[in-house]
Amino acid sequence: MEQKEYESPVYSIKAIPVEKLRANEYNPNKVAPPEMELLYHSIKEDGYTMPIVVYHRKEEDVYEIVDGFHRYSIILLYKDIYEREKGLLPCSVIEKPIGERMASTIRHNRARGSHNVDLMSNIVAELVELGKSDAWISKYLGMSRDEILRLKQVTGIAALFKDQEFSKSWVV
Repeated sequence: MEQKEYESPVYSIKAIPVEKLRANEYNPNKVAPPEMELLYHSIKEDGYTMPIVVYHRKEEDVYEIVDGFHRYSIILLYKDIYEREKGLLPCSVIEKPIGERMASTIRHNRARGSHNVDLMSNIVAELVELGKSDAWISKYLGMSRDEILRLKQVTGIAALFKDQEFSKSWVV
């Protein structure tokens, strides 16, 4: 018997009506409000660039979300996104039993990693050198003013602070 060549699910993305999607009951991942706002901004600016990973529950004809719950939430929470996407989400369908789907959810959550402080501070430095304001960086990178300040301090470049107003609490 000839073995079928494996094809990753991402090569068969389906546009699925949001009404046919539902959350799973086991995802431990939570996203804080500032990151949800950044996710909305990201989807508004860039569109959906990553598919929602789902499992088709044929008996109910619904798709259970394995990864992408928060991207799914954005289309439900923001009418402008729902209308632009015509109520559809790009989905990658996997066929796995529940235990393997649970493991997939955790792998997807944990594989996202975290940002390296030195690399992030270099990005902030480069954006400042390109003329981007702290307000722009805050809005488009989803960072608080304090976070931007800390990242600027990591680089130690005085030029990053050239447009900052300093306290006049003491006189030389």
